Amino acid sequence: MRHVIALDVGGTGMKAALVGTGGELLHQARRATGRERGPDAVVEGILDFAAELHAYGAEHLGEPASAAGVAVPGIVDAEQGVAVYAANLGWRDVPLRALLTERLGIPVALGHDVRTGGLAEGRIGAGQGADRFFFVPLGTGIAGAIGIGGRVEAGAHGFAGEIGHVVVRPGGAPCPCGQAGCLERYASAAAVSEAWAAATGDPEADAADCAKAVASGDPAALTVWQNAVDALADGLVTALTLLDPRIVIIGGGLAEAGETLFTPLRDAIRQRITFQKLPSVVPAALGDTAGCLGAGLLAWDLIYLKEETP
Repeated sequence: MRHVIALDVGGTGMKAALVGTGGELLHQARRATGRERGPDAVVEGILDFAAELHAYGAEHLGEPASAAGVAVPGIVDAEQGVAVYAANLGWRDVPLRALLTERLGIPVALGHDVRTGGLAEGRIGAGQGADRFFFVPLGTGIAGAIGIGGRVEAGAHGFAGEIGHVVVRPGGAPCPCGQAGCLERYASAAAVSEAWAAATGDPEADAADCAKAVASGDPAALTVWQNAVDALADGLVTALTLLDPRIVIIGGGLAEAGETLFTPLRDAIRQRITFQKLPSVVPAALGDTAGCLGAGLLAWDLIYLKEETP
């Protein structure tokens, strides 16, 4: 059965799959990233995991994988196939595509984790059928993926879509990026957790707890939540002005609050726009499989491009 290897490398764990021609997951596996053993061990773990998946496909699916797609965090030069930097994994300038190609003997595509997840959401998830979309996962930080005509725009230097570092509160909270008042310091799951823990005096309180308190009408929770929603709406309206997407897809941990997030967010965006067209604002559909599915799409794109090239 024809298939590709899809590998999504996270800060603590790796998700992998063998993906068929129709996007079906023929085999799935997970493994710890092993970052506590250092960056070299992480790279070797990725190579070993990919090799095992390659062997599994040959044995159980009748033929080895035709290509592989790998999504990694941090700064990625997808064109050169280099994992430039990832703070959580401690690596710098890892020629991951070349290493995997040498190990597996098949074409390999390397992508940025958020853009790769956005590719999947745009093509086969919540944005399916939309010619322009913007994917925004709200997790520990906030990132973004700009979808145009079935692909995701990386930008000239690989930084396109980084909405989390749009300044929404000038002179506000300092951000590790070096600026002050960045969106992710106010509207990420980590920021909401921090604000709710401060409001309750409970260091264990988190964003999920805040969402539950909002749903029950807690006034303090409503204040914390609305502050985050207002900041997010400010950032998204900037994105709408620049990108004019047909659909905005919100993912990540904060999106799990459902309409507790989406109802006030849609209202806040509607109140802020003037000439801009209001896009659909919807939850992501693929959950934590988006990165893996997107890696599979990258791999299939390699194959189709090769087959279409004379």
